[in-house]
Amino acid sequence: MPTLSTRVAIIGAGPAGLLLGWSLRQAGIDFVIVENKSREYILGRVRAGVLEQGAVETLQRLGVSEGVDARGLVHHGIYLQSPGLRHHVDFNELIGRTVTVYGQQAVVRDLEAAHDAAGSAVFYEAGDVAVRGIETRSPSLTFTHDGSDYTVEADFIVGADGFHGISRPAIPNNRLTVFDKTYPFAWLGILADVAPSTDELIYALHPDGFAMHSMRSNSVSRLYIQVDPGDDISNWPDSRIWDALHTRLASDGWALNEGPVTEKSITPMRSFVASTLNHGSLFLVGDSGHIVPPTGAKGLNSAISDVTQLSAAIVTHYADDSALLSSYSDTALVRQWKVQQFSQWMTDLLHVRPGTGDEAAFDYRSQLGRLDYVTHSLYAQRSLAEQYTGLPLG
Repeated sequence: MPTLSTRVAIIGAGPAGLLLGWSLRQAGIDFVIVENKSREYILGRVRAGVLEQGAVETLQRLGVSEGVDARGLVHHGIYLQSPGLRHHVDFNELIGRTVTVYGQQAVVRDLEAAHDAAGSAVFYEAGDVAVRGIETRSPSLTFTHDGSDYTVEADFIVGADGFHGISRPAIPNNRLTVFDKTYPFAWLGILADVAPSTDELIYALHPDGFAMHSMRSNSVSRLYIQVDPGDDISNWPDSRIWDALHTRLASDGWALNEGPVTEKSITPMRSFVASTLNHGSLFLVGDSGHIVPPTGAKGLNSAISDVTQLSAAIVTHYADDSALLSSYSDTALVRQWKVQQFSQWMTDLLHVRPGTGDEAAFDYRSQLGRLDYVTHSLYAQRSLAEQYTGLPLG
């Protein structure tokens, strides 16, 4: 039974786990990463695509920004749209900050390449992953790999294994409260091999429901429409999707380009926050501790924020200052609740709630009023720009 000794054992080789490992490596702190999925599975997941300016700066500081620097699409703002009206909110002009469109898969690919070149200890397709002794100063991680049973002895274990991972459930129920909100709509998302029809992301409110035009590159478009969370993707042939996008994104003098659809899926929308991101020697980052609806583009960025804070806390801990490590959960959650309220605000602003009658009509017209206010108030636009491009850590 192989036994490995390291300072930090990381569960999960998604962007959070890989970035944390790379950040620790840059500081000379050894680690082991264990992932139960294959590399191909992780790279095949179509996820977030908008990086806050601070996230890009983090990748640059850690020396893993070659891909985003070369292929990332820097955006100065977004478009907000109601039927017949499209307004540009220029973040760079308002507050001097930008966002960059660069897919999560690309971030993971870049990090995997960096770890491969450095010879990092990353175990993919690990089975029976379990944590032990998290309430002690000598926790361990056990797993099977290629027919062998492994034990990893560490100072700390970090759960970067997502909402369905094993890390958060390892915290005793009496030490953890879950705050949860489920939304009455979902996103049907597609990837299409067609050049984007817009220079910036379009967020559109329409009586039929929300729609969004994003992109992954200069030749690949990413588009979304609001659907019922109980809907089935088989009900949405490509022609119906394009018809809905043409209707909801319609604007005078503008045309939507169609192309071959290469991927489509329906994603339910929810908000979730764990009451703590730390128990004993176990720490949580990213989706293992919190989830946001995708409207505000905060999922991947929140994970990068967690990693940035936890990495700095671990580094200073080994320099004989544990203050940041002791306060990590509280500090990260202060920022996370700000991110949650922004994501909920964006979601409520742009999605049509199910229902008919006078109340539904009132709600929709109230949304139009909010959109009109945001797009014509300098102060509201600055607030949007500050939150969308990324709040400071803490």
